[in-house]
Amino acid sequence: MTDHDTITAGGAIFTRLKALGVDYVFANSGTDFPPIIEGLAEARARDIALPRALVIPHEHAAMGMAHGYYLLSGRAQAVMLHTNVGLSNGVIGAINAACEHVPILLMSGRTPVTEAGRFGARTVPIAWGQEMRDQTALVRESCKWDYELRFPEQIAGLLDRAHAIANSTPKGPVYLSLPRETLCEPTPRAGLDGPTTIAPVTGAPDPAAIATAAQWLAGARAPLVIAQRGAGDADSFQAFADWALEWGIAVCSWWATHLAISTEHPCHVGADPGPWLAAADVVVVLDSLAPWWPDRHPLADGAKVINIGPDPVFSRFPVRNFRSDLSIAGESRLTVPALIAAMQGLPRDEAAVAERRARLAGASEATRSALRARAAETSRGITKAFVSLCLGEALDGLKSSVFSELGTQLGVIKRTEPRSWFQEPHSGGLGWSFPCAMGAQLAEPDRICVATLGDGSYMFANPTVCHQIAEALQLPVLVVILNNEEWGAVRASVGGLYPQGYAARANDMPLTALKPSPDFAVTAAASRGWSRTVTDPAELRGAIDAALAVVRDERRQALLNVKVLPD
Repeated sequence: MTDHDTITAGGAIFTRLKALGVDYVFANSGTDFPPIIEGLAEARARDIALPRALVIPHEHAAMGMAHGYYLLSGRAQAVMLHTNVGLSNGVIGAINAACEHVPILLMSGRTPVTEAGRFGARTVPIAWGQEMRDQTALVRESCKWDYELRFPEQIAGLLDRAHAIANSTPKGPVYLSLPRETLCEPTPRAGLDGPTTIAPVTGAPDPAAIATAAQWLAGARAPLVIAQRGAGDADSFQAFADWALEWGIAVCSWWATHLAISTEHPCHVGADPGPWLAAADVVVVLDSLAPWWPDRHPLADGAKVINIGPDPVFSRFPVRNFRSDLSIAGESRLTVPALIAAMQGLPRDEAAVAERRARLAGASEATRSALRARAAETSRGITKAFVSLCLGEALDGLKSSVFSELGTQLGVIKRTEPRSWFQEPHSGGLGWSFPCAMGAQLAEPDRICVATLGDGSYMFANPTVCHQIAEALQLPVLVVILNNEEWGAVRASVGGLYPQGYAARANDMPLTALKPSPDFAVTAAASRGWSRTVTDPAELRGAIDAALAVVRDERRQALLNVKVLPD
């Protein structure tokens, strides 16, 4: 076998990833990467097609970009990190991806296992310092599958399996550990660019369960859907909206992480499930991890609850005891249309449906109007709600996606299209929205991608790194910091548990302040980004328009540091 018949195992990985449809490998390299880098150079010299390898200077950003790329493209990407220390920096991203059913092919090197006598053995002291008995333990709970590459000829088969498992219902990240000695070994090139040998599993709903759900909903007096993730794809998004209107079904977006229905839809009743749950006789929980607050939102007596989603009982989580009289597993893009089809032609009380539809439309309009009227009040200064209102108006009619992380508020901000709104995962791994928006921008260059986040979340995002990436890859994202100079979520949590406590009554609540606030505009400017600090409500809309002009016309990143009042 000649040199042209083989390739280093490091290069073989990229060849196989390309065959699996991976466009990008978000990489943070280290001393375990020489065979990977040599393989990339070798493949380039031989004109072998590979996914594009991107230098990402922090692992959290790499994971967030892979997450965002998937949200807009629907294609799983790869992340490659440096041994245990790099993997540890990527753990939060793995936790977030697992919580949101986002497939990522996560890999990291493993420090050499041999001390001498083998090509790729240890050479520098960190090779001893980075050894762990169980490196994979860092991500095992967050990954659907994990393994360590033992022999170079395993690469195609293991990546095929990893890709299939990551993309099987319910989707999620997978992990492959890569020892340096194995990466240094040559492996045959033949077959690396062939089609996958393992197809992923796409879960479809049980027809009998769909028929039961259809009967319950068709006969319901006050049906309610609580949707945190939505119907799945663009076609199902529209079908879901039409179905809700046709049947007069209330849709609540309690802590939504995806947009399930237009904020302007006459059946969208806002984010508070309380009054609707109290009256509902049939409740559909659509791919929602925590659909209500158990101590605050009681179900009506005799109500039936249907849980729908890729994993409707959320089996990854040890404790989740929300009621489910009927659990229907399957991809929502298949389950929702199946349920809609099953309800067609079922008998119903047309007068009751018409009355319900009209009542929902009135309540929906009243809720929106009240929210936006309060948001427009700026006598005390800029609020998060006012930023939400202004940004929604500025983006109206533009192809855009907002990635909100303790930032803008759904319902105040107008969002009408599928994939136009995402919120941080319920795992709470902050620093998510900025890199996620960059990944989304990479997937759809003609889309306006906006990250809205608190000042604490901005700092969690490793902003110097993110701005450097945005400049290096020419990603014209807009970052809007809602800067209240504190961890507002922590303060709100303390006030919720101890409303009359010492902390709530203190002038300065302990362990929440982020003062003095850095000049975040300078952070963006350091990477040649356009930036502005806004303190006057009268200047906000103009500043947003100016920032949007920069990202649209100059194709350059922009940042607004908006000083907002505490919630």
